[in-house]
This record gives sequence, structure tokens and C-alpha cells, in this order.
Amino acid sequence: MSWLTRVRNAISFVIPNKAETPDNLWHKCKGCGQMVFTKELQENLSVCPICDHHERIGGKTRFDQLFDPGYTVLPSPRVTEDPLKFRDQKPYPARIKAARASTGEQDAFLNASGTILGHKAVIGVQDFAFMGGSMGQAVGEAFIAGVEAAIGARAPYIVFTASGGARMQEGILSLMQMPRSTVAISMLHDAGLPYIVVLTDPTSGGVMAAYAMLGDVQIAEPKATLAFTGRRVIENTIREKLPDDFQTSEYYLDHGLIDMVVHRKELREKLGQLIGLLVGGEKAAA
Repeated sequence: MSWLTRVRNAISFVIPNKAETPDNLWHKCKGCGQMVFTKELQENLSVCPICDHHERIGGKTRFDQLFDPGYTVLPSPRVTEDPLKFRDQKPYPARIKAARASTGEQDAFLNASGTILGHKAVIGVQDFAFMGGSMGQAVGEAFIAGVEAAIGARAPYIVFTASGGARMQEGILSLMQMPRSTVAISMLHDAGLPYIVVLTDPTSGGVMAAYAMLGDVQIAEPKATLAFTGRRVIENTIREKLPDDFQTSEYYLDHGLIDMVVHRKELREKLGQLIGLLVGGEKAAA
């Protein structure tokens, strides 16, 4: 045993190891880079108390923030998980398994039914943490199931989008979800029910070209990135420098592409008001 090892062991004996700091005690804000207590961030609806950056959140967190107590998470439809037997650096089923392990969800889209300030509503949430919120068959089926649940409940369908676009591992089958979701929205309109979209960071690609921009009311969270294709691709195509705020919620609002930008703290109240206006103000029975 070397003298260095003996000294190290002696120090460890005299000064015992202190309790380890939990990994999730602090959160580094992606907006300002400052360290924020995780508990403080959660109490602030996952909005940075320093710079007001809206962090990405999943379905169940959204439901807790928006619904009155007692909402119901709807079952996710089952689909063929690897229809094309796709493989890149790893098999597609392995990617799905990893995403399920990290998020605890079956796929990137989750529905729930309940009330918002006493008004019936069905909410669908796309989770960017699940393979970038990519749109595949499971997302398409879940979207249609959400529409059917809204029609059955005579309630508006509110969708929170967050996606990098269509899921490449499912090829044309993922792109087919674009017209399928459009037909589902038409079914909702035929039933006389509103379709409300809340665009969150980021929403892009095939999702942006489909159900993300077909809402009767288009809302966005502050400073969300909203795009069909990347900034660099557009600049190289048109050979012009784009504005610094291009493809943000505020830019879309200034150019009439969305109806409003709403802070997360005000979103529950705003949705309740909209439902009251669009559905006639009828509230669910207590």
C-alpha cells in the first residue's frame, strides 16, 4: 500500500462522506442558463422565475395544471409498432422501448377528459420528450381517439402540440396521419364542437403542416419556436437574412398567423373563458 493510499483512507475515516446532493435538486434554465431550485420551478408551472422561459412539460403535468380535480386519462390506442421493420443505428423497437422507459408513456400523445373551470373539455398533449414528439401511427390514432372522445362528451378538443414532425421510422404511414387528423377535425366541426390549438416549443414539420394550424382558435406559449422547416434551409433558399424573431410565437402573432400568445399562468383561465364563449357557457353538472 502506497503512502498516498494510506493518507486517502485516513482522511475518509476522519471526515466521513456527506450525504450526496440529489441530482434533481437544481435545474439549469435553458433560457437564461441560471440554476433554479426544481421545487421553485415546479411551483411556478415550469416557468423560469428569472427570465420567464417556458420549459417543456409532458401530458400529465399539463393535465394537473389545467383540469379541475378529478380528470380521467384516456387509454392510448394500440398500433403495429414496427410496420416497416426499420433499423438505423439501432432497431426502431429499441428506440420505442428507450423512450417509454424515460417518459413512462406508451407514445408521444396523451388524452384526458375532465373540466376546466367547470366546463367540459378533452385535452390532447404531445410530449417532445418521447422521440421529439414525432408523429407516427400511435400519435395519429390517439389524436382521432381524442376527437371521438370530445364528440362523445359534447366537449371541445384542445390540443397542445410539441413536435419535430413526422416519425421517419414509419415512412409514408407517418405522413398519412396528416390527412387522417384533418378528417377527424372535420368530424369535430360537423358535430358543432370547437377545436382549440395551443402551440408550444417546438412545433414543426408535418405536425405544423397538419393539425397544429387548423384550430378554430390558435394560441401559443411565449417565445415558442414554430416552423415547418429550419431557418437555415429557408435562408439558403431565398438567399435573404431572416429577422431575429422569425419563427417565434410573437412573430406569428404580429403577422396574423395565430390569435394570441398566452402565458402559462394565464392559460387555464383563458381556456375556460374560450370554452364558455364557444360552447355557450354551459357547465358540467357538479
